Amino acid sequence: MSYLTSDPNQTDNIDTIIRPPYFFISGFIDIPHMEYYYVFLCFVYIISLVGNTFVMMVIYMDNSLHSPKYVAVFNLAFTDVCGSTAMVPKLLDTFLFSRQLISYNQCLASLFFIFLFLNMQSFNLTILSYDRLVAICCPLRYHMMVTHRSMFQLTGAAWAFAVFLMFLAVFFITRLSFCRSLVINSYFCDHGPLFRLAAPCSDVVPNKVMGYLIATVLFLPMVFIISSYICITHALFTITLPQDRVRALKTCTSHLILVAIFYLPVNFTYFLHSIIPTNARIINLSLTSVLPPMLNPIIYVLKTEEFKESAKKLLSKSRAQRAEVLHQST
Repeated sequence: MSYLTSDPNQTDNIDTIIRPPYFFISGFIDIPHMEYYYVFLCFVYIISLVGNTFVMMVIYMDNSLHSPKYVAVFNLAFTDVCGSTAMVPKLLDTFLFSRQLISYNQCLASLFFIFLFLNMQSFNLTILSYDRLVAICCPLRYHMMVTHRSMFQLTGAAWAFAVFLMFLAVFFITRLSFCRSLVINSYFCDHGPLFRLAAPCSDVVPNKVMGYLIATVLFLPMVFIISSYICITHALFTITLPQDRVRALKTCTSHLILVAIFYLPVNFTYFLHSIIPTNARIINLSLTSVLPPMLNPIIYVLKTEEFKESAKKLLSKSRAQRAEVLHQST
């Protein structure tokens, strides 16, 4: 489908801006047995949906988890559900059922939501890193610095900034004319492959700046996380009792694993994009989009003793209620 180009007679020309009625998502090219990969993504999505919904339900129902830290944990689970839902169902519909044409407006909406939730995943990991930093480096001031108000302010500011950034990115896309190719060389309406289609016909410098800004916003939290763990490492060496040091280290291990799962594949792909084959890059980025939301509740939340106790208590209560209902019905 690489020959698809925009026909000026079939476009909406508003103030000389050529907007095609559709784009073609090229996706995975000449890879055998890709249907197995799509089935795998479907299972990953289902596990992610169930796991993160369970986490949100337990946090909502158990008052003992209504602490500032779990504001960020709930937001992480919510973002994971939304991010997976924005990505996987459309990806399966596009490639598993060969519906690779996507309308102009649907393409921009897909771009907005996928990058919005991707940036929010990065911000959520940063907020959780801030929680660990204060807890280990300033334990006596933890309850003054990490409050419900401060966590709501941090998460609210993150959402507002992410929404504003993506509105800006989409706005600059709407100023472009697509007068040649309509084939997006990615598995969704990716920002870079999309605006580059307009390069022969429009000035894409603002879009390039937005692309660098999105990448910067994605990676700056990683710099903060690395810096926070340098401070945490220094603080751990000042702890005299080995058991206290091990306990503090355990609270950071799960978060570090999540950070590695989220950031390493993205860094690897973007820094080595010139030597990585296109299909390998696309598969790597698609896995980066779906695996962290599945692993977050398993690695981070379900390993937390406080959360496990709350989950067991709620499950026991649910079983007892079901048994009582069955007993009354008989």
